[in-house]
Amino acid sequence: MRVLTLPVGRRASIDVPATSANLGPGFDCLGLALDWVDRTYVETLDADRQVVVEIEGEGAGHLPTDERNLIVRSLVTGLDRLGARVDGLRVRVRNTIPQGRGLGSSSAAIVAGLAAAHALVRPDEPFVAADWLPTADRLEGHPDNVAAALFGGLVLAYRSVADGVRAVSTSVHPDIAGLVLVPDRPLATEVARSVLPAQVAHRDAAANSGRAALLVHALTAAPELLFEATADWLHQSYRGPAMPESYRLLTALRKRGLAAVISGAGPSVLVLGRPAELEDARQLARQPAQHEAASGFRAVPVAVGGGVRVSAEAPAQPHDQL
Repeated sequence: MRVLTLPVGRRASIDVPATSANLGPGFDCLGLALDWVDRTYVETLDADRQVVVEIEGEGAGHLPTDERNLIVRSLVTGLDRLGARVDGLRVRVRNTIPQGRGLGSSSAAIVAGLAAAHALVRPDEPFVAADWLPTADRLEGHPDNVAAALFGGLVLAYRSVADGVRAVSTSVHPDIAGLVLVPDRPLATEVARSVLPAQVAHRDAAANSGRAALLVHALTAAPELLFEATADWLHQSYRGPAMPESYRLLTALRKRGLAAVISGAGPSVLVLGRPAELEDARQLARQPAQHEAASGFRAVPVAVGGGVRVSAEAPAQPHDQL
């Protein structure tokens, strides 16, 4: 097989949004892109440089800065798929998405790496999100976050018997905004998944199916139904002991009639609603002394975001290597 060796100096920049998965009842199938972006710059280097990773912002000093970095590993996977390689690589990352908080930081890294691979190898061709969803799903292990990061907006991911993982994206009602309450401490996704039961009651599964369907309607056409539509019986209560502060805050917000959910596997809490409806949550977050449940959380207003954005510079002519 002929391998395309990319020339030195080829560059690309990738913007990937934060994402919130599950949204209450949409366990492992619904995802929402947020206007909260990590930016990645990549440049091909000569062989003497190998892999250079520079990280600013979230994760700096903690994330790997060599071949173990998730963006680099995903980029190499993308290059392999496209039949290409690089002698050396510089990756500069400006992270704003909190790590380990249920906001899709790992999905953002995976999508950034795959999109960078496409931009480096095929800079004159548009990046087609659907073409890369199966690879992103394989790397992440579940499709909801990566699908939202790829497509933007509200995404429903599913597995087709014939075609594997697929996703459909739709616009969110323009009146809907969000508020993310981010805790001081992270929680590993593996821990959050380990506490889930192997089986659930049929009535709970049926109730969740109804609310997940209602949630799609609420998010796209009927914001007044968001509180009812975000009720969940499959995962949030089971995860409560692993994130007691988040679950206490979730309970306090829902007692106020707010459409609050655990974001992804947690421990961040996402509140959805019209801007005026979110003011109560903001007030609670601003006064942790009066509202113990909000202690240790910072409030971040968000809107619905778009999908990954890819920009590539015009390359020099590549050469082939056997």
